[in-house]
Amino acid sequence: MKPRIHPDSRLVVFRDRAADVAFLTRSTADSSRTVEWEDGTTYPVIDVEVSSASHPFYTGRSRVLDSAGRVERFERRYGRTAAARS
Repeated sequence: MKPRIHPDSRLVVFRDRAADVAFLTRSTADSSRTVEWEDGTTYPVIDVEVSSASHPFYTGRSRVLDSAGRVERFERRYGRTAAARS
């Protein structure tokens, strides 16, 4: 790598508030807030809303969609008649 053209990489804690999980990893992101990690060292902390610990794709938990409400809304918009329903 060429010197002085890349941003500084440092250890940062990413904290997923939804799953109450924290990850310590290297990143170029910076934060003014800090947290004490398990090893007793203080690191910058960045709160995230979604991570692999809380995303439905990675956890296998899917959200239930209100399909009945969607069908009713579609019928209201495009005017399905009572004769067509039976």
